[in-house]
Amino acid sequence: MTGAGNHVIPNVHFRKVNGMTKGGHYRAMFRTWFDQAARKKRRSQNRKAKAARLAPRPVAGLLRPVVHPPTQRYNMKLRLGKGFTLEELREAKISPKLAPTIGIAVDHRRRNKCAESLAVNVNRLKLYKSKLLIFPNKSGKKGVKKGDTPKSELTNVAQNTFKEIIPVERPTLRVKARAISAEEKEASAYKTLKKARTNLKYDGAKRKKAEEAKSKDA
Repeated sequence: MTGAGNHVIPNVHFRKVNGMTKGGHYRAMFRTWFDQAARKKRRSQNRKAKAARLAPRPVAGLLRPVVHPPTQRYNMKLRLGKGFTLEELREAKISPKLAPTIGIAVDHRRRNKCAESLAVNVNRLKLYKSKLLIFPNKSGKKGVKKGDTPKSELTNVAQNTFKEIIPVERPTLRVKARAISAEEKEASAYKTLKKARTNLKYDGAKRKKAEEAKSKDA
Protein backbone atom coordinates (compact mmCIF):
# COMPACT_ATOMS: atom_id res chain seq x y z
CA MET A 1 0.00 0.00 0.00
CA THR A 2 1.16 3.52 -0.76
CA GLY A 3 0.96 6.45 1.59
CA ALA A 4 -1.81 9.03 1.51
CA GLY A 5 -2.01 11.20 -1.58
CA ASN A 6 -1.89 10.83 -5.33
CA HIS A 7 1.58 9.32 -5.76
CA VAL A 8 3.22 7.18 -8.40
CA ILE A 9 2.63 3.48 -7.87
CA PRO A 10 5.97 2.06 -6.66
CA ASN A 11 7.53 -0.27 -9.17
CA VAL A 12 11.19 -0.32 -8.16
CA HIS A 13 13.60 -3.10 -9.03
CA PHE A 14 16.08 -3.86 -6.28
CA ARG A 15 17.82 -6.60 -8.24
CA LYS A 16 20.72 -4.52 -9.63
CA VAL A 17 23.15 -4.12 -6.74
CA ASN A 18 26.46 -2.26 -7.19
CA GLY A 19 26.20 -2.16 -10.97
CA MET A 20 25.35 -5.51 -12.54
CA THR A 21 25.40 -8.64 -10.45
CA LYS A 22 27.43 -11.51 -11.79
CA GLY A 23 26.75 -14.50 -9.60
CA GLY A 24 28.36 -13.94 -6.23
CA HIS A 25 30.87 -11.42 -7.66
CA TYR A 26 29.40 -7.95 -7.36
CA ARG A 27 30.82 -4.75 -8.99
CA ALA A 28 31.26 -6.58 -12.29
CA MET A 29 30.45 -3.42 -14.31
CA PHE A 30 32.34 -0.89 -12.18
CA ARG A 31 35.01 1.10 -14.00
CA THR A 32 38.16 1.74 -11.98
CA TRP A 33 40.46 4.75 -12.21
CA PHE A 34 43.70 3.24 -10.97
CA ASP A 35 45.58 4.47 -14.07
CA GLN A 36 44.96 8.16 -13.29
CA ALA A 37 48.60 8.85 -12.32
CA ALA A 38 49.92 6.86 -15.30
CA ARG A 39 47.66 8.76 -17.71
CA LYS A 40 48.87 12.07 -16.28
CA LYS A 41 52.46 11.00 -16.85
CA ARG A 42 51.68 9.82 -20.39
CA ARG A 43 49.99 13.12 -21.30
CA SER A 44 53.04 15.02 -20.04
CA GLN A 45 55.38 12.82 -22.07
CA ASN A 46 53.23 13.27 -25.19
CA ARG A 47 53.29 17.06 -24.78
CA LYS A 48 57.08 17.04 -24.48
CA ALA A 49 57.43 14.74 -27.51
CA LYS A 50 55.15 17.01 -29.56
CA ALA A 51 57.13 20.10 -28.54
CA ALA A 52 60.41 18.39 -29.53
CA ARG A 53 58.91 17.33 -32.86
CA LEU A 54 57.68 20.84 -33.70
CA ALA A 55 60.72 22.74 -32.38
CA PRO A 56 61.55 25.56 -32.95
CA ARG A 57 57.97 26.24 -34.13
CA PRO A 58 55.28 27.14 -31.54
CA VAL A 59 53.57 24.19 -29.86
CA ALA A 60 50.11 25.77 -30.34
CA GLY A 61 50.40 25.49 -34.14
CA LEU A 62 49.16 28.39 -36.29
CA LEU A 63 48.42 31.92 -35.09
CA ARG A 64 44.64 32.43 -34.98
CA PRO A 65 42.47 35.58 -34.70
CA VAL A 66 40.39 36.76 -31.76
CA VAL A 67 36.66 36.48 -32.52
CA HIS A 68 33.29 36.78 -30.77
CA PRO A 69 31.28 33.54 -30.67
CA PRO A 70 27.84 33.59 -32.38
CA THR A 71 24.41 33.99 -30.68
CA GLN A 72 23.38 36.40 -27.93
CA ARG A 73 24.28 33.89 -25.24
CA TYR A 74 28.03 33.91 -26.00
CA ASN A 75 28.76 36.99 -28.14
CA MET A 76 30.13 38.97 -25.17
CA LYS A 77 32.99 36.48 -24.80
CA LEU A 78 36.24 36.17 -26.78
CA ARG A 79 37.83 33.06 -28.26
CA LEU A 80 40.24 32.02 -31.01
CA GLY A 81 38.78 31.80 -34.52
CA LYS A 82 39.60 29.61 -37.54
CA GLY A 83 41.78 32.07 -39.45
CA PHE A 84 42.47 35.70 -40.36
CA THR A 85 40.40 37.41 -43.05
CA LEU A 86 41.93 38.63 -46.30
CA GLU A 87 41.19 42.22 -45.21
CA GLU A 88 43.10 41.77 -41.95
CA LEU A 89 46.09 40.34 -43.81
CA ARG A 90 45.93 43.23 -46.31
CA GLU A 91 45.95 45.81 -43.49
CA ALA A 92 48.93 44.06 -41.86
CA LYS A 93 50.70 43.90 -45.28
CA ILE A 94 50.97 40.10 -45.33
CA SER A 95 50.28 38.11 -48.51
CA PRO A 96 47.52 35.46 -48.14
CA LYS A 97 49.82 32.94 -49.85
CA LEU A 98 52.76 33.78 -47.59
CA ALA A 99 50.71 33.67 -44.35
CA PRO A 100 50.38 29.84 -44.00
CA THR A 101 54.11 29.40 -44.66
CA ILE A 102 55.00 31.60 -41.67
CA GLY A 103 52.49 30.08 -39.22
CA ILE A 104 49.39 32.25 -39.76
CA ALA A 105 45.97 30.65 -40.31
CA VAL A 106 43.84 32.11 -43.14
CA ASP A 107 40.05 31.91 -43.50
CA HIS A 108 38.80 33.31 -46.80
CA ARG A 109 35.13 32.87 -45.77
CA ARG A 110 35.17 35.06 -42.64
CA ARG A 111 34.23 38.75 -42.98
CA ASN A 112 34.93 41.74 -40.74
CA LYS A 113 31.69 43.25 -39.44
CA CYS A 114 33.22 46.15 -37.47
CA ALA A 115 36.35 48.31 -37.37
CA GLU A 116 37.13 47.30 -33.76
CA SER A 117 37.61 43.59 -34.48
CA LEU A 118 39.61 44.44 -37.59
CA ALA A 119 41.97 46.69 -35.58
CA VAL A 120 42.41 44.07 -32.81
CA ASN A 121 43.41 41.34 -35.26
CA VAL A 122 45.62 43.63 -37.33
CA ASN A 123 47.51 44.59 -34.15
CA ARG A 124 47.75 40.88 -33.33
CA LEU A 125 49.35 40.20 -36.71
CA LYS A 126 51.76 43.12 -36.37
CA LEU A 127 52.84 41.93 -32.91
CA TYR A 128 53.41 38.43 -34.31
CA LYS A 129 55.47 39.85 -37.21
CA SER A 130 57.64 41.85 -34.81
CA LYS A 131 58.52 38.68 -32.85
CA LEU A 132 58.73 36.31 -35.85
CA LEU A 133 62.01 34.50 -36.58
CA ILE A 134 62.21 32.73 -39.96
CA PHE A 135 64.74 29.93 -40.25
CA PRO A 136 66.21 29.20 -43.71
CA ASN A 137 64.95 26.04 -45.42
CA LYS A 138 68.44 24.77 -46.23
CA SER A 139 71.89 25.20 -44.78
CA GLY A 140 74.52 27.27 -46.53
CA LYS A 141 74.38 30.62 -48.29
CA LYS A 142 72.25 29.29 -51.18
CA GLY A 143 69.50 28.18 -48.78
CA VAL A 144 69.00 31.72 -47.38
CA LYS A 145 66.12 33.62 -49.00
CA LYS A 146 64.89 37.19 -48.80
CA GLY A 147 63.01 37.77 -45.54
CA ASP A 148 64.89 35.10 -43.53
CA THR A 149 66.18 36.09 -40.11
CA PRO A 150 69.97 36.68 -39.89
CA LYS A 151 71.98 33.74 -38.56
CA SER A 152 73.27 35.77 -35.60
CA GLU A 153 69.70 36.10 -34.22
CA LEU A 154 68.91 32.38 -34.53
CA THR A 155 71.14 31.14 -31.72
CA ASN A 156 69.50 29.87 -28.50
CA VAL A 157 65.94 30.58 -29.68
CA ALA A 158 63.34 29.69 -27.04
CA GLN A 159 60.29 27.74 -28.21
CA ASN A 160 56.81 29.15 -27.59
CA THR A 161 55.04 26.54 -25.44
CA PHE A 162 51.85 28.50 -24.61
CA LYS A 163 48.41 27.10 -25.45
CA GLU A 164 47.78 30.33 -27.36
CA ILE A 165 50.75 31.77 -29.27
CA ILE A 166 49.67 35.28 -28.28
CA PRO A 167 47.29 35.09 -25.28
CA VAL A 168 43.82 36.57 -25.77
CA GLU A 169 43.33 39.68 -23.64
CA ARG A 170 39.95 39.11 -22.04
CA PRO A 171 38.55 42.33 -20.51
CA THR A 172 37.13 42.28 -17.01
CA LEU A 173 33.34 42.68 -17.32
CA ARG A 174 32.79 43.54 -13.68
CA VAL A 175 31.68 47.16 -13.08
CA LYS A 176 32.23 48.68 -9.65
CA ALA A 177 29.24 50.22 -7.90
CA ARG A 178 29.03 54.03 -8.01
CA ALA A 179 26.56 56.82 -7.34
CA ILE A 180 23.99 57.58 -10.08
CA SER A 181 24.56 61.05 -11.55
CA ALA A 182 21.83 63.68 -11.97
CA GLU A 183 22.03 63.42 -15.79
CA GLU A 184 21.47 59.66 -15.63
CA LYS A 185 18.46 60.13 -13.35
CA GLU A 186 16.87 62.60 -15.77
CA ALA A 187 17.62 60.54 -18.90
CA SER A 188 15.03 58.02 -20.07
CA ALA A 189 16.21 54.99 -22.02
CA TYR A 190 12.64 54.33 -23.20
CA LYS A 191 12.23 57.83 -24.64
CA THR A 192 15.64 57.65 -26.36
CA LEU A 193 14.81 54.33 -28.05
CA LYS A 194 11.28 55.50 -28.95
CA LYS A 195 12.67 58.66 -30.56
CA ALA A 196 15.24 56.65 -32.53
CA ARG A 197 12.54 54.24 -33.82
CA THR A 198 10.27 57.13 -34.80
CA ASN A 199 13.09 58.92 -36.66
CA LEU A 200 13.93 55.71 -38.52
CA LYS A 201 10.29 55.10 -39.46
CA TYR A 202 9.67 58.61 -40.87
CA ASP A 203 13.18 59.16 -42.28
CA GLY A 204 12.12 58.54 -45.89
CA ALA A 205 9.03 60.76 -45.64
CA LYS A 206 11.06 63.60 -44.10
CA ARG A 207 13.68 63.39 -46.85
CA LYS A 208 11.00 63.38 -49.53
CA LYS A 209 9.33 66.41 -47.95
CA ALA A 210 12.66 68.27 -47.75
CA GLU A 211 13.42 67.52 -51.45
CA GLU A 212 9.97 68.73 -52.52
CA ALA A 213 10.41 71.94 -50.54
CA LYS A 214 13.84 72.46 -52.12
CA SER A 215 12.44 71.92 -55.67
CA LYS A 216 9.60 74.44 -55.01
CA ASP A 217 12.10 77.07 -53.84
CA ALA A 218 14.18 76.50 -56.96
